[in-house]
Amino acid sequence: MIPADDVGRAQKFYSDLLDWTIEPVVPIPDPGGMAKMQYHAITTGPSAPGTLNSGGLYKRHLNESILDFIQVDDIDAVLSKVEKLGGEIMMPKTAIPGVGYTAMILDSEGNLFGILTPERK
Repeated sequence: MIPADDVGRAQKFYSDLLDWTIEPVVPIPDPGGMAKMQYHAITTGPSAPGTLNSGGLYKRHLNESILDFIQVDDIDAVLSKVEKLGGEIMMPKTAIPGVGYTAMILDSEGNLFGILTPERK
């Protein structure tokens, strides 16, 4: 779940950065519920056994924050787009021996998240 001050801006950031499909959820008639949250469903790609390929993006109401890690195929390609899309690289690409490469990013909404490309074996 990703909170956002500007849901449209966050939708563009993640769609362009990670090629995610992000679509608004049509709310059940509910005064003040899902419609007020501006909830969007995220599809991150095809399903693979033992992984999640979905999430949510919603209008921030409190001062909530996240710390998610997202597995990406090419960490360099993702990092090359971050600043162009309004994000900031908070920790550059760093090797973790036996694991892979990681980096930390601040998104367009001020949320910190990590990316990880597993070591190729």
